[in-house]
Amino acid sequence: MNLLSKLIEKSAKILSNPEQDFEKRLVNLCNLFHKKISYYDWVGFYFSNFENKTLELNAFAGSPTDHKVIPFGKGVCGEVAVKNKSSIIPDVSIHENYISCNINVKSEIVVPIFYNKLNIGQIDVDSFTFNAFTEEDMLFLEEISKMVSKELNKVKK
Repeated sequence: MNLLSKLIEKSAKILSNPEQDFEKRLVNLCNLFHKKISYYDWVGFYFSNFENKTLELNAFAGSPTDHKVIPFGKGVCGEVAVKNKSSIIPDVSIHENYISCNINVKSEIVVPIFYNKLNIGQIDVDSFTFNAFTEEDMLFLEEISKMVSKELNKVKK
């Protein structure tokens, strides 16, 4: 079993822990990925504020960021909020709509979180390595996104 498969199993346990509130579970996921995947240098969850048309930072692991609120359409996260599909940016320095939050970031992946078919947020991962993310990372994070949505459905009931 490869690392990402093992992390799926650990993530399921973290997300289903009834003794922690949902936000704490997300923090634990961020910490797990940041610690176990060497090129996941920053991991965060943004959730949509539809009234303001912004994304708001919820949980993260890595260096603090000034980007706690991102308008829809701005930066990679904002693009994913509008386009409703995952995005891998192999070299952020040549991405026209990139918002720099750390000069060391070289690549980024953002995966939407859908709840009742609505894009309610994103999983955002930055790397200090060019071209760090692969299709395998995207599939992994999309699976995590589905798990988060499923758990969110339980929390909202």
